[in-house]
Amino acid sequence: MKTTARSERRRRSGARGFTLIELLVAIAIMAVIAVLSWRGLDQIIRGRTTITNAMEEERVFAQVFDQMRIDARQAASDDESGQAAISLSGNTLQIVRQMNLPGTAPRLQVVRYQVSNGRVIRYASPPLANAGELGRALRGSEGEGWSAVPLMGGVRAISARLYVPKVGWTTQMKDVQSAITEADNNLKVPQLGNAPLPRSVTGLEVSVGARSLARPVTRVFLVGE
Repeated sequence: MKTTARSERRRRSGARGFTLIELLVAIAIMAVIAVLSWRGLDQIIRGRTTITNAMEEERVFAQVFDQMRIDARQAASDDESGQAAISLSGNTLQIVRQMNLPGTAPRLQVVRYQVSNGRVIRYASPPLANAGELGRALRGSEGEGWSAVPLMGGVRAISARLYVPKVGWTTQMKDVQSAITEADNNLKVPQLGNAPLPRSVTGLEVSVGARSLARPVTRVFLVGE
């Protein structure tokens, strides 16, 4: 019986549990693993958020520039506009464009891009049927019948340059007007009298600076092409 009791005590002694120090070490290891896992997960979430925001900004920029490209491509001639079809004035980019609606005669439309409270807004006049309506739209502000579509926010500034043949890139409307005057004078030459009046502006460069970007995004468009 004594031998059996001694064996039982030895068996129970070999099946002892964890000590307090071992539990503390295990808890510390688990805490380190949890912190590292949380940091890794947080970085993954932050990275995914950054990528999502960048893709959204790229999509918005693409929409803005695509609309500008369409307006520039459909720009009317200087003859049709009675002035430069594309012009700059302060923080406003103005384009007189052709507008073809199904079942109606061709019309003209005045489009203006402006920055207001950090947002790029595209103002568009209703279809203009004659020179009188066009003149009033060009001289007036965005009034009744005009549409105003906010295209993107978070914009610091928007700037544009015009490409004038024989001059190059410019922001001065006097260069554009000089090109128009020269083209008008060429019409008085008999051998050039039947030639179409060339465009005073053949290219448009637009730069949009956003608060989230270190540098402005710039695109170049052909006019009337």
